[in-house]
Amino acid sequence: MHRTTRIKITELNPHLMCALCGGYFIDATTIVECLHSFCKTCIVRYLETNKYCPMCDVQVHKTRPLLSIRSDKTLQDIVYKLVPGLFKDEMKRRRDFYAAYPMAEVPNGSNEDRGEVSEQDKGNLADDEIVSLSIEFYEGTREEKKGSIENGDLEKDKNGVRFLRCPAAMTVMHLAKFLRNKMDVPSKYKVEVLYEDEPLREYYTLMDIAYIYPWRRNGPLPLKYRVQPACKRLKLSQPATSECTNTSGASECESVSDKAHSPATLPATSSSLPSPGTPSHGSPSSTAGSGPGPALNGSSSNCHPLPPAASRCRKTTVNGSTASALT
Repeated sequence: MHRTTRIKITELNPHLMCALCGGYFIDATTIVECLHSFCKTCIVRYLETNKYCPMCDVQVHKTRPLLSIRSDKTLQDIVYKLVPGLFKDEMKRRRDFYAAYPMAEVPNGSNEDRGEVSEQDKGNLADDEIVSLSIEFYEGTREEKKGSIENGDLEKDKNGVRFLRCPAAMTVMHLAKFLRNKMDVPSKYKVEVLYEDEPLREYYTLMDIAYIYPWRRNGPLPLKYRVQPACKRLKLSQPATSECTNTSGASECESVSDKAHSPATLPATSSSLPSPGTPSHGSPSSTAGSGPGPALNGSSSNCHPLPPAASRCRKTTVNGSTASALT
């Protein structure tokens, strides 16, 4: 199963911090020539005495460097959404500043410049903020739902909608567990949460969903759920070490260990092998249970019950060495 690794904010700091002041971007502004970004107040103050980028020394402009910088709203929104509490603290500092210096207020400044924009108006969420959401059963794709509405099932769909108030830090996994316990769904089924027609990852929080999908907070967060059979993992059985069949009351083993029947288990030198004149006392291979046919090149042979002790020995040549086997 693939596991997704959550990235820490400290790993993204080099992309979210200003090289001039060392803090997070405030009113992020980008130089057109090299696309390096800084805080607006930092780069404006720097370009009053310099005409080159403070990071790569590219010339911003020969005479009027302020003409080659642009406000980067997208980058600033990313910073506000990734850094907890940054937007709220910045708005509070701006309100405190203009309250202490009323004459410094800019006539044409926006509400955000004066610090009069709340996090809800900006679209930012805090971890402890309560999010209103609606949950209903997933009937199918939009085309299928359109056909059911034309057939008069609209009232039925409205009655199935439920509304919840949950913390923004709650994950989809917790919501699925809540639905499972509420509806007593058996363990052999899984509960899947969707936004429109797209399934949601279990580690998504309500804050992630609000940032990823086009929800403008003009109503409850619309979610859906469906119940599907859970996929069971098949356990692979380990291969058997031997296959034995019973023939005429004797056991016949297939695929016994190669080491017990290969010539490698015999003594290394031919001097230790029994000579033709040596009395038959059973060779090491015969005591290990080798069959009437010798093992050639390490291949295994069938196992048969040993004959009576009075049986004779037969000479066999294995890879140039002489060995005896019971017959």
